[in-house]
Amino acid sequence: MIDLRLLLAISTLPLIAAAAVVAAQSPAPDPLLAPSFRVDPAWPKPLPNRWLVGAVVGVAVDKRDHVWVVHRPGTLQPNETRSIWRAAPPVLEFDPDGNLVASWGGPGDGYEWPDLEHGIYLDEDDHVWLGAGGEKDSHLLKFTREGRFLLQIGRKGQNGGSNDTANLGGAANVVVDRAANEVYVADGYVNHRVIVFDATTGAYKRHWGAYGKRPDDDYFTRAGEKLPGPFRGVVQHENAPSQYDPDGPPPPQFRIVHQVRIASDGLVYICDRTNDRIQVFQKDGTFVKETFIAKRTLGSGSVWDIGFSTDPAQTFLFVPDGTNQQVWVLRRDTLELVTSFGGAGRWAGQFYGAHNLAVDSKGNLFITETYEGKRVQKFTYTGLAPALPPLVP
Repeated sequence: MIDLRLLLAISTLPLIAAAAVVAAQSPAPDPLLAPSFRVDPAWPKPLPNRWLVGAVVGVAVDKRDHVWVVHRPGTLQPNETRSIWRAAPPVLEFDPDGNLVASWGGPGDGYEWPDLEHGIYLDEDDHVWLGAGGEKDSHLLKFTREGRFLLQIGRKGQNGGSNDTANLGGAANVVVDRAANEVYVADGYVNHRVIVFDATTGAYKRHWGAYGKRPDDDYFTRAGEKLPGPFRGVVQHENAPSQYDPDGPPPPQFRIVHQVRIASDGLVYICDRTNDRIQVFQKDGTFVKETFIAKRTLGSGSVWDIGFSTDPAQTFLFVPDGTNQQVWVLRRDTLELVTSFGGAGRWAGQFYGAHNLAVDSKGNLFITETYEGKRVQKFTYTGLAPALPPLVP
């Protein structure tokens, strides 16, 4: 008597063989690839002179691949400095191996040092630009790489709002377009705009708000917005609520304009931090497109900075998120979210307040941490690898 199970198995053998042949002839779909990184726990080297850094609120890489950071000495706690340790100068320069090679900064003759340090940028001529994020910081500063003062745009305490063409309002970061000799300012914590000046003279050129429109500060005090207490029409600092409805229409105004970057094709990328979005413009302020990232992130927001991958097309964007403690990786052409890495914590590769990001010529990332994170970490580029799903809240 024939076993029915054996007969069934024999009858299906040709089908299994045929399927195997088809599978062998049909290549598997390529996995989605994205840049991958490995944290370097030994970078940077320990500082000399028993120096400590406070909240690290800016990072830039110059043409030598030297890494520059600016930190807030005033954020060091008494239990950190009451012994033999003391604050390092606010501006620090590291060589590619992580050795400290220069340090300077602080109040001096001819300029107004910010109440709240924020942001650093090195232009092609080795000029160091520093933002200023305090409520009364209505200016930005330009120095030589050795720390010699060159230019101040705006005067402390003189901000006239988001349509003032002479002063700033909590300028978070800058970028310089060398071909046009223009400096773009993410202006920023008190104001709600991008503003452009002549990079040599500081003369005003143009400014715009969200969607390329004229910014409207009254939006933040009109009925419906209802900003609480000290944030009503004033400064939008880290502990200010996002105050937008993730399920409603896109906000018509910027809130914290935290970073401005210019891609190699001339597109201008704006981090609208507490609106959880990136907006893209042409250099004249014409709006191109936008995307939201982790748009249910309220509080301090999800879009803190932007870096570009180093391939010729600058295929990928890297976006640190100091609320969700992630680095988001997007395709630049579609603004599609591809993957993320990081996580909350104090160990190497984790974050507490991932604040700013810079990319060196080899594609390595340098990421600073504010609040009590108080460090900069190096993530070594290891090539393209299959992308893990992003950890979206």
